[in-house]
Amino acid sequence: MRCGFCLPACPTFRETGFEAESPRGRIALMKAVADGLMDPDEAFETQMNHCLGCRACEPACPADVKYGQLLEQARDSVEKHTTTHRWWVKAARKTAFEGMFPHQNRMRLLGGALQMYQRTGLRKLVRGAGLMKLFPQHMRDMEAILPDASYKGVVEQIGAFHPAKGERIATVGLFRGCIMDVLFTATNKNTVELLNEAGFDVVIPETQNCCGALHAHSGEQDGAKALAKRNIAAFKAAGVDWIASNAGGCGALLVEYDHLLHDDPQWKDDARWFAKRSVDVGKLLVEHGRLRTVARAAVAAGAGAMIGGSGATPASAQVSGGHGAPSGGCGGSCSGGVGFASDEKVRITYQDSCHLRNVMRSSEAPRKLMRSVANAEFVELAEADRCCGSAGIYNLTQPQMAGRILDHKMEHVKRTGAHYLLTSNPGCLLQMKNGIEKHGMGGRMEALHLVDFLHDRICAKD
Repeated sequence: MRCGFCLPACPTFRETGFEAESPRGRIALMKAVADGLMDPDEAFETQMNHCLGCRACEPACPADVKYGQLLEQARDSVEKHTTTHRWWVKAARKTAFEGMFPHQNRMRLLGGALQMYQRTGLRKLVRGAGLMKLFPQHMRDMEAILPDASYKGVVEQIGAFHPAKGERIATVGLFRGCIMDVLFTATNKNTVELLNEAGFDVVIPETQNCCGALHAHSGEQDGAKALAKRNIAAFKAAGVDWIASNAGGCGALLVEYDHLLHDDPQWKDDARWFAKRSVDVGKLLVEHGRLRTVARAAVAAGAGAMIGGSGATPASAQVSGGHGAPSGGCGGSCSGGVGFASDEKVRITYQDSCHLRNVMRSSEAPRKLMRSVANAEFVELAEADRCCGSAGIYNLTQPQMAGRILDHKMEHVKRTGAHYLLTSNPGCLLQMKNGIEKHGMGGRMEALHLVDFLHDRICAKD
């Protein structure tokens, strides 16, 4: 297919207008190399790496071309034959992809080192001495907005099994991630509590490891496959009904383990089992969880918004008052399951995780959950489906393009007038925090993971 429907969906093509910066152009380059019409030279390598891998082109494609899988294969081939990497790049890649990410205990040591840096005054000393000026601006920006790290992951803090509240619906295995578990441990804990409140037993297999997404996106296919096999074995042994992810970037690879291992006769059936059960936590809550009605303060007693309904918030139920205005948002039905209400009138908006939307095809569930929160007004973000520029580690490896994309994104964010900017992926969350600070909105807006926002607004049972 060469129709070009993918062009307007592609962030890099929208920024540059160059055909080579589009999915159609990059596929043409891949084909030229495969057909022997051009060498996979440095220019080819640069163009493959310039793609965000957001996969917005896939829903736009009438032929359902799996561009993301083509890109991963191309990058894997590039990494096996490249001669452009300097010695320190090779050393850094080997350290990250072989020495750190596959080993949960080493990731926790990294979390402990960051925790020490953040809490002992060392960070203040480093900043005061001007040592951060030795790093590029984009790395200084990211250091400034890093959340509090932890050397203890979710299992180390709360244990590996958590029973459902009330009648059990199913057993869910929580995919805790690697970076997620040391930088966003609280989000993992909040995910467990949300699932318990909604009627799920939660198991966190201790032998699981990194999902392999960063490996797959960076041309390390063999490493991604090895990690996938360990995760499949861990969750199969746990006997779970569902595998819940709270990170869109991880989830997008989890649901494609069947493709990743399709040519491995020993693992392909188990990979299919795993992929079929992998789901985003928001979608799991909406489609299978026990959720209850919470009446909104702005409507008559007894009225409310059911999550399982149309997802629309009645106009009379929307609020637009000040951030600190009090409310009585937990009225109405509070029997069984979990519901959400804000203690103050707030306006919220949402930035889609590209992989959650384009690969896991889950964009409505988060919106239904947000619209269900009593005393909160959900405002749709213009071009919420456009990449924010995070794209795994893209904002570190391609800071100029990532910065341009982020600036456009924040223009739309500012127009929402939201108090909270929500998302469902840790990379997107850090990028949104960075954007809020860069654009001077720090005192008026806060970026949060959707799970954390909902958890803090669980309506207590009567």
